Amino acid sequence: MKHVTPRIRSARTIRISRLAGIATLVVAAAFTGTATALAQGSGASAADQKVDGVMVVAGNSCSWTNASTSALPPNALTVDRTTINAPGGNLACGGGINASLNNNPAFTFDDAAGTARTDLIDITGRQSFISCRYKATGIVWDRDATSLKYVNRAFMAAKASGSFLCPGSVTTPAGDASMLFH
Repeated sequence: MKHVTPRIRSARTIRISRLAGIATLVVAAAFTGTATALAQGSGASAADQKVDGVMVVAGNSCSWTNASTSALPPNALTVDRTTINAPGGNLACGGGINASLNNNPAFTFDDAAGTARTDLIDITGRQSFISCRYKATGIVWDRDATSLKYVNRAFMAAKASGSFLCPGSVTTPAGDASMLFH
């Protein structure tokens, strides 16, 4: 019988892998909520200019409800970050992560192609004493015509600032973020 020594992960290894997951979660969460505004057709009333978003990464999720948008899709619009971030919004994440959106993302739509594009997402994630800020541009979302839902295509966000423990970039796979406009 061969003796196998169990592999012991160091606290630093665990911390760095968790930071990568946090960074991905934070970036994806920002994209999820802001793009939710894209999902509704033009038949909604002005009172329904709201965005709900959900993002799940490595078993943790971030979500919010009823964030405000400046218009109805397929018109160009912006999402009001103050209605996502606390105290005005209800963005909440699992796994001890706190996230905040640093900009009011703008969206444009190609209704015939069933796509939307986000100009810039700028988000900060914090866990304990570690803070990581990421930015992504030109994110493309695909509409699910039957459910008024938009789903992200894969994108990469670059580190804008933060701890040396934060990864230099994070990638969000296609389909890891979705949003619903109502």
